[in-house]
Amino acid sequence: MHRTVEIEQAILAKNDAYAARNRARLGAGGILSLNLLAGPGAGKTTLLVETLRTLGGRIPAAVIEGDQQTANDAERIRATGTPAVQINTGKGCHLDAHMVGHALDELELPPDGVLFIENVGNLVCPAAFDLGEDRRVTLLSVTEGEDKPLKYPDIFETADLVLLTKTDLLPHLDVDLAAIERNIARINPVARIIHTFARGEGGLGGWLDWLGEARRERLAGLAAESEGRASRLRAVAEALP
Repeated sequence: MHRTVEIEQAILAKNDAYAARNRARLGAGGILSLNLLAGPGAGKTTLLVETLRTLGGRIPAAVIEGDQQTANDAERIRATGTPAVQINTGKGCHLDAHMVGHALDELELPPDGVLFIENVGNLVCPAAFDLGEDRRVTLLSVTEGEDKPLKYPDIFETADLVLLTKTDLLPHLDVDLAAIERNIARINPVARIIHTFARGEGGLGGWLDWLGEARRERLAGLAAESEGRASRLRAVAEALP
């Protein structure tokens, strides 16, 4: 057991170093990066496709797609006119920061835009790996039932936002929406919860509002950091003889 813990710590430490490199690289371009996590079938790709179609290029975006096999999801993203890179993990059950770093080398990143990283569909492994993202977004379909947050707490505990997807199906389901929200709050009392559906009008409104707000906060934070650096340089220059 002691050796298992040591190996795990070493893997995560190496990953965190790559994640810091990705974060600095994305920050230098003014890019808001979002790590999308969910189990299979929660609707990550459909949400992304409909989001990009609705935005219609008003916010510059790029996508990294993670799956064990096939490039199907990246092809769906490219059909919207958005650049996308596919990462196939083979037997791997998650993306890691090193994989994402290589994908960034192949991707035309939009300055001051948004990078969506769609992680492998899995409710366990992806939660442990920092990819260098700014925010984590966990999706949970209402068709999955009330107890998923309690069964798989890590992926909800690290989320900045939880999107409850397919809420247009609620009239046809025997599911307690309030219980889902209570269970999420038990694991993560500070995560915001937004209801979404990708088919029909109005289902992405709350998500798009959050996305716009997160991008504005990101750009404002980067501007403040830049001004702080400029102020320090001016102070040094003024102190020179």
